[in-house]
Parts: sequence; structure tokens; C-alpha cells
Amino acid sequence: MAVSLLAHVVSDLCLGKPALRSLTVSATVADALAALKNSDENFISVWDCVHHSAKAGFGDDHGAGSVGDECRCVGKLCMVDVICYLCKDENLLSPSAALKAPVSSVLPKIPGLVIHVEPSLSLLEAIDLILQGAQNLVVPIQTKPSSYSRRKQLQKPSTTGPTIHNGHEFCWLTQEDVIRFLLSSIGLFSPIPALSIDSLGIITNDILAIEYHSPASSAVKAISRSLAEQTSVAVVDSDGCLIGEISPFTLACCDETVAAAIATLSCGDLMAYVDCGGPPEDLVRVVKARLKEKNLEGMLEEFTILSDSGTSLSSPFSSDEESMLSPPRSGRYGRSMSYSARMVRRAEAIVCHPKSSLVAVMIQAIAHRVNYVWVIEDDCSLVGIVTFSDMLKVFREHLDTMG
Repeated sequence: MAVSLLAHVVSDLCLGKPALRSLTVSATVADALAALKNSDENFISVWDCVHHSAKAGFGDDHGAGSVGDECRCVGKLCMVDVICYLCKDENLLSPSAALKAPVSSVLPKIPGLVIHVEPSLSLLEAIDLILQGAQNLVVPIQTKPSSYSRRKQLQKPSTTGPTIHNGHEFCWLTQEDVIRFLLSSIGLFSPIPALSIDSLGIITNDILAIEYHSPASSAVKAISRSLAEQTSVAVVDSDGCLIGEISPFTLACCDETVAAAIATLSCGDLMAYVDCGGPPEDLVRVVKARLKEKNLEGMLEEFTILSDSGTSLSSPFSSDEESMLSPPRSGRYGRSMSYSARMVRRAEAIVCHPKSSLVAVMIQAIAHRVNYVWVIEDDCSLVGIVTFSDMLKVFREHLDTMG
């Protein structure tokens, strides 16, 4: 059994993975925003294709071996990237101008977050890349020529679409995919999964935290960093007790008007604003009033247009019927409702105790579709955080002994 686990390659983990939707590096921030709103995924891949037309950006073929040289995925974007970008002072003054900027203005400048790999890459090598900082491994999907031709004929030119090159679509693997795969063979790692996270030494004390009454605008850098580190920002009281969190995973299910809320609300009010998929009407009024006070007419206009149209400022979770009647939102917001229980109850951080077992914490994180779990004591004092990366280090060390 151990030998068979070590024999797995990344293509084994790609079974059933959806093909990436792509955006050209020449697209605008507005294009990225539209693509994210119409996607079932929180992230969209950004590609730089030298020989592709600027309009389509994804239709021509480059051999799988030439992806790195001529056509490559240069990064990924989510709504949080756009929100943090719009929170900059100059962009709050003129959001419409900010949306016309190239998508490179928003693309994270951290090298190695996205890496192309071959389907034959071993599981061990994949884990090593993730532990070195890769968040997404881009893997070509083997497709039948007939299937590729049929999809190619149906494909319509746009700024986004399936990533198809020389008969290949692509998917990407994440930390969560690897953790899920290891969980399916958890018995091979006995007794490690039953040990407490405290005894394994995988509780990280270097956390991002902000005080409940602090301005949400002071948390922007922490939010951006938490997205890059695939963690979250803890919201604490004056005694250091965990009250809640400002999570990129939750913000990614919102829209760009959250930038207005961040610019005007406290951290505590921001948590209420993004709770359950839509803000309370009294907070909407507060945001509008404070935007006016700050002379942020451009952002006020954008915010008012969306709030008056009810695009996403009224909760998209009001009824099953509303979800069925609103296809553009049903994928994005309907999925976000189910991916975490925090989205349907008052938003609460996912927590565990230092004595919680590794396997219990793994299941918690996977069940809530997050890459981390906060660690607290019985009095709610914040101890630290456990991440998928911390867990993978433990499994990687054990896998060496299996060889």
C-alpha cells in the first residue's frame, strides 16, 4: 500500500478536475472582474500567449512542451485582488479609471505561486513544490482529439475561455487537493494522524491579527498578505481573544463594492457586512454617508449603482427560487453558500484546540473549504494557526520513511 501511494503522479490527482478558465495578460481589470463574476471558481488563471491574438488569447495551439516558452500561466486572480487594488487611495477616488488598467496592475507579484508541471510529476515532487511556495500546479489534461475538436468548434471568442493549446486543456492542483488525496490513505500514516497538533509542533504563532474596533482600511495589507499565504486575518478583542476573522475565502465570494465598505467601516462592522452574502441595510447607509463625507464621489457612484440594482448587496441566499432564477449568480454565490457553514450562520472563524488531533483538524479545514484552522484555548484566547502547509510538512517527512 505504501509503495502504491509513493507511485502516484499528479495526473492521478487530476481526475475529475475542471479545465481552467483563462484570462489574457492583455485584458483589463474590468475584464477580470467580469470573468470572476461569471465563474464558478473563486480564482481565474492569467495567461501570456506570445503568438495568440490579443482578442481571443486562448484559441491557438502551442505544444505542451512549449507552454513554458510561448504560452504560460503567469498567475491567478480572485476578487480579493481586485478589492485590495480598489482600496488604494487613488483608485477609491476614480474606480472607473482603475478598472481600465491592465490586469497586470492587479496580478500578484510573488514569483512561483503558479508553476507548470508535467502529468508524470511524482506526488513527492508535487508536495516539495508546494512546500517551496507554489500554490497552484498547472497540469495538462489528456483529452481525446475528437473531444478537443468538438469543444474547439463550439468555443466562442472572448477575453476568457477554456485554456486549450494543441489539444490540451489544463487544470491546477492545490494544497487542498493534495491534503484530500492523503486523507484518502490516512491509515498508512498511523499513528501520526491521531497525534495532537500541539505535540506535532505545527501550530504557527506568527499570525495576522487586528483589533475589532480598528478601521478596516488598516487591515488591507494584512488581507492581501493573508491571501498570498492562504490564511486569514484574525479579529481580536483587547485581551487577544478571537472574535472572528476577515477571510479572503469569504471576501472572494463578494463583489468589488466591498472596497467601499473597507474604506469606511471598522473591522467589526466589516465582518457583519460580508456575513451571509449581503450586508444589513443600515451598514449600506453608513457606507454611503461616509463615502460622501470623504468626497469619494467616484466610489459612491459605483457603490450606489450596484446597491440600487441589488446585484449582490442584497443577500443572494434569500431563497432557493432566487438562486434558480439568477443563473449568473447561482454558480458563484450558490456555491459559496455551501462551501462554508460560516456563510449561512453568523460568520465565525473555524477553530480547534491545541490538543485536537491532526486528522480532526484536516477534516475541519476540508469540510469548510479553507486552508487553515485557528487554534484557541478554552477561554478563546488565540494561540495560533494550523495550515495545510504545516500539515504537508508532517506527511512529507513520513513519506520519506515509506521509501
